[in-house]
Formats: sequence, C-alpha cells, structure tokens
Amino acid sequence: MHKIDIEMIPGGASPPPIRVGEATIAEADIAQEMQYHPADSAGTAQLKAARALVVRELLRQRAAALGLADADGSDLDEDDAIIAALLEQELDVPEPSEEDCRRFHATHAERFSEPTRLQVRHILLAAAPDDAEARDAGYRLGEKLVKELGEHPERFTEFAQRHSSCPSKEEGGELGWLAPGQTVAELDDALHRLPEGLHDRPLASRYGWHVVSIDARQGGRERPYEEVAEHVRHSLREQSTRRALRHYLMALQAEIGVEGVSLDDESGSALMQ
Repeated sequence: MHKIDIEMIPGGASPPPIRVGEATIAEADIAQEMQYHPADSAGTAQLKAARALVVRELLRQRAAALGLADADGSDLDEDDAIIAALLEQELDVPEPSEEDCRRFHATHAERFSEPTRLQVRHILLAAAPDDAEARDAGYRLGEKLVKELGEHPERFTEFAQRHSSCPSKEEGGELGWLAPGQTVAELDDALHRLPEGLHDRPLASRYGWHVVSIDARQGGRERPYEEVAEHVRHSLREQSTRRALRHYLMALQAEIGVEGVSLDDESGSALMQ
C-alpha cells in the first residue's frame, strides 16, 4: 500500500490529533478532503485539507451556538447554506466608496487593461520531456528551419505542413489570435515577451520545440475607470471580504480553540469561491 508522507511533523512522525473545541477532525476525513486541494506534495495537500476542515468546523460550531444549525451536524448542502447565512449575519464588510475605487484603479490600472493578443504561427517539433535524444534532434532541426525561414520567410506554410506535429499544420501553422493563458504556460510566458517577427531560435515546451513567428500584436490598452468601474468595485469588495473573513476566523480560533494545526491567511480561501 502506498503511504502518504506526513510533512507537517519533522521526521515523518504521526501527526497529533486535530481538535476544534471538543470535536476531532478524523484522519479519514482529511484524506477524503485532499482531492479538493491540489498541491506540489502530499504533505502540503494534507495540510490544506486539514485547515479547510478546521474552518468548516469552526463555522459550524459558531452557527450552532447562534441557533442557526443543529449541534449534531448536517449534510454538506445544508452546511453550505448555514455557513452562508452565518457569514451574511456576522461579517462586517464595508462597501468601497467611489473615491476608494478611483484611487485603486489609478494605482492598479494594468489590472484592468485589455489583454495583449498575439497573432502567432508555429511549427511543433514534438519530443517528450524525458526523451533527450528526440529533444536534441528536434532542437537541431528547429535551428535549421529558423535559418531557412530567415532567408525564405515565404516557406513557413510549407515547413509547417511538412514538419509540424500540431493540427495547425493544416493551416500553415496558424494559431490565430492568442490571449494570455490560451497555450501551455511555459510557451505562453515566452511568447508574450517576444517582439514581432520570426524568433531566432526554437522555444521549448513540454511538447517539444516550437519555431514561432509573431505576425501581429494587439491590445494592452489601459481602460478608463468608467469602463471598468464595476470590476474595480468588485475587486475591492472581494479584498475587504477576505480581510474580514480572516479576522473572523482568527477570532473564532481563539474563542473555540484549535489543536494540532494553525490557520493561515489563505485558510478561508475555499469559502470565497
């Protein structure tokens, strides 16, 4: 049987039981909750899952104390409705003023700008990440194609149809207009840093090497406050809600008592979804 590493406790010792007031968070419940908290290690996922269950139990107990819930518990759908009613009653979230919104927009104008879009063609020279021989051969072919295209740019369609492993080869390598996040992260990041034109060397991704040409760039315009006022107001309201929720959870932790794990600034994040 595969065992999950316990990273919360130095040396891999068994973790202490987690208690919220008089209630104990079962290890089986934490294991079940982990699927909703993807992370770069099992230990981190386990810690996030434990904190999420502690938050729910703190809120459930507070709701029971106020008469909003049965102290014996309820099903998940009922819990969600009870927690929503509790937070509606107890969280004090100030509404951002017009002045606050305009100041936030002026300070963070780039957050509300139109995303830059790129018109891209590429030739994918496929190679698995762990196939060193194929990746070496793909890079050498990519260099050769880049050199040929530098002298004969009109041959891009021909080379794409002949060499590319991407379905876009049927369109001469055309990917159309790409906004941020529309391709794999490592390629997306590189593309948005490049100037227009044929890039002078192949770009790497998990799929292999890409010979790329950026044919046009569009967007990046800062949008005036009047166009994004509601978006700005929503962003500030969300920030205020996160702060209020954090202070509320810290107060509940101190009042009810939590053993075996401590909450952090992100512990209530799932409730914001």
